[in-house]
Amino acid sequence: MRKCFSAMLLTALVLLAGCVGSQQTVTPAKTPIAKLRDSIAARFEDSAFSNAHWGVVIQSLKNGEIIYARNENKCFMPASNMKLFTTSAGLTALTPSFRYTTSLDANGSIVNGILQGDLILRGSGDPTISGRYNGGKVTETFEQWADSLKALGIKEINGNLIGDDNCFDDEYYGDGWEAGYETDSYAAQFGGIVFNDNCVDVTVTAGDSVGRKPVISCVPNTGYVTFINETVTTAADSNYYVSFLRERGTNRIHVRGKFPINSKTWKESIAIDNPTLFAVTVLKEVLEQKGIRITGTAFDIDELPQAPAVATTHIATYVSPALDQILKTINKPSHNLYAEQLFRTTGLQKFGIGSARAALNAENPIFASWGMDTTKMKVIDGCGLSRLDLISPSNVIALLKGMHDGPFFTPFYESLPIAGVDGSIRNRMKGTKAENNVHAKTGSIGYVRALSGYVTSADGEMFMFSMIANNYTVSTLRAERIQNDVCVMLAGFSRIQ
Repeated sequence: MRKCFSAMLLTALVLLAGCVGSQQTVTPAKTPIAKLRDSIAARFEDSAFSNAHWGVVIQSLKNGEIIYARNENKCFMPASNMKLFTTSAGLTALTPSFRYTTSLDANGSIVNGILQGDLILRGSGDPTISGRYNGGKVTETFEQWADSLKALGIKEINGNLIGDDNCFDDEYYGDGWEAGYETDSYAAQFGGIVFNDNCVDVTVTAGDSVGRKPVISCVPNTGYVTFINETVTTAADSNYYVSFLRERGTNRIHVRGKFPINSKTWKESIAIDNPTLFAVTVLKEVLEQKGIRITGTAFDIDELPQAPAVATTHIATYVSPALDQILKTINKPSHNLYAEQLFRTTGLQKFGIGSARAALNAENPIFASWGMDTTKMKVIDGCGLSRLDLISPSNVIALLKGMHDGPFFTPFYESLPIAGVDGSIRNRMKGTKAENNVHAKTGSIGYVRALSGYVTSADGEMFMFSMIANNYTVSTLRAERIQNDVCVMLAGFSRIQ
């Protein structure tokens, strides 16, 4: 009896063990979303970034589901992802139809064709007086103003040309911008008056024989800058380089290098000092070229010993393109000067002064309405060139969600670079499902690479994402490759098994 019972017990235990064993070997199939998470996580575990920091959030706009998150509430240097904050707040505060208005006024009477007084260029912070929107005709606005003066019968101005830039404060570089930026167009000075992106567009052409100096010219053709030509024309196909250095606090530009006689023309934009004086100096030159005599001098209003008389006669007005078009200039090519101008304009329109402090006070309530804790972020400038800006991926996602749900999503979305198509990601993700799909803003300064925006899946589900790498020591291309791969995964994702 005992033997029979023992045998039965042993058989039962064996059967039970078999059942347990069979249950352990059966693994439920992973869902598509779980597979996607694993694939994304694997990319951000790249050992090349073990000494760096990734901040990531990927979230569905369809149901709010967090697809992947990593250090999402930690602060990162965002680089040009700051432009997302500047353009979203500017668009929300000012609306897509906002336009700048810059005026040319006079403070004297017109007698026998002579303006007995000063001509005053009154700035509004408008960054668009340039050749950007009119087929490259840099001085077109100034030429139109010359025609307006002539239409009023003015042949001479017995006074000065004054640039009034007091709509903005007197700061012209962002806090935290590195020393040595003075020459570079991407760090051009900002202010209440902007002309030609506050740059001269320099052209260097080889001399007519070896040993001769190359020819240097610039647009606009102005005496405001002085070139010190330290270049030389060298033999065909020899090594060459060209470098530019503007002396700090001056408009003396050193051009150095060796220029092969058969080389292509070199073109580069160089930032100038004192944009206000630059604008009125070129305006004076254009008026004189148009036959209008000027007895006085070009002045920045802050350089005058006393304030000019109040303007009494309106001469002409320049009205900018609408803000929804300006946003494309900021976000697609990542234009720093335009971003800084819009940043301060948001403060100007709200509080009457264009300053970083006013801008921040205008922006913070907007960010707070999107769920951001503005005490846990640092907005220092409008373009992201400052290394003092600190933003979390969660902040970026709150912004992307706020804009998506708000009234101005379409102009915001259309302002972003499109993968494989235009802007700063025109050469990325080509030939993939992310091409002509991803709309996202890049960000790049030393040891920083960011990409944030929107992507639509194979099922038509839109995702928001923010991927920010800081403090890496490998090639930036490796960070971009991870971002690209994740975008391609999201673009090709389907929830259907």
